[in-house]
Amino acid sequence: MAKAILDFEKPIYELEEKLAEMKKVSDNLDIAGEIKIIEEKVETLKESIYRDLTRWQRVQLARHPERPYTLDYIYMMTQNFIELHGDRNFGDDKAIVGGFAKIDEHKVMIIGHQKGRDTKSNLYRNFGMPNPEGYRKALRLMKLAEKFHRPVITMIDTPGAYPGLEAEERGQAEAIARNLLEMSRLKVPIIVVIVGEGASGGALGIGIGDRILMLENTWYSVISPESCSSILWRSWEYKEQAAESLRLTAPDLLEQKVIDRIVPEPLGGAHKDQELAASILKKVLLEELQLLEKIKPEKLVDMRLEKFGKMGAWIE
Repeated sequence: MAKAILDFEKPIYELEEKLAEMKKVSDNLDIAGEIKIIEEKVETLKESIYRDLTRWQRVQLARHPERPYTLDYIYMMTQNFIELHGDRNFGDDKAIVGGFAKIDEHKVMIIGHQKGRDTKSNLYRNFGMPNPEGYRKALRLMKLAEKFHRPVITMIDTPGAYPGLEAEERGQAEAIARNLLEMSRLKVPIIVVIVGEGASGGALGIGIGDRILMLENTWYSVISPESCSSILWRSWEYKEQAAESLRLTAPDLLEQKVIDRIVPEPLGGAHKDQELAASILKKVLLEELQLLEKIKPEKLVDMRLEKFGKMGAWIE
């Protein structure tokens, strides 16, 4: 598979290619000094580009095909993962995965959207767009976690809930609304992590929690920049302007108090070093679990309701 290079990353890769060529001939030429200068230039360029990313550039990083997905994080962060299937009503939605696992000494229920890596696996996973049975499976697993007093971790990475006719026929809106209601009063800790795209109700369907975390290069919004552009300007050409207006990045949402914490990523994005990205996220999750597990269930529910009740309040 060809390496995916985003437009704004091209200067970095051009310099890295030049560096690689110089290293190939370094045995025959005394160019160690020049190589060191180019290496320093590469690092400086990386820092300058990735430090000042626009909102649209962060959207592109969140969609990078080499980013780790939910199952990648699960296998890198947890032990003894047992995947559970089916909503006990219609079927098993492959766009949402979940099951019991251990993160060091903490036994948890972990649930998340799952995309594919190529055409075949994307069709199998429905491009990470759940049907109603996906949300109902997620809710069944959350209720199971509540029964066994296990904290719930959800991982969001979806372009949205599946908008097909069959999904509407099976009650897509009701399934998402039911999850909002039930998650708001679930008597176990819930940690929500946006690990990629967080689009609309498709994300919110597993997005109610005591702590909302966002990885550094992710986005979370009521609508994608492209769809926003097509509605407001009747064209996708204004997607960058739409991204700026939506204020959908982690720093934006932390400022608006929609999320509680930003999880740092390796320089250039989580796909640059998946193991390091998973290690950073695991450390943060352990910190959050230790805090939340000390709170009594009734107080946890009260705090969760108060937290979301404050959102969207407007005083003139």
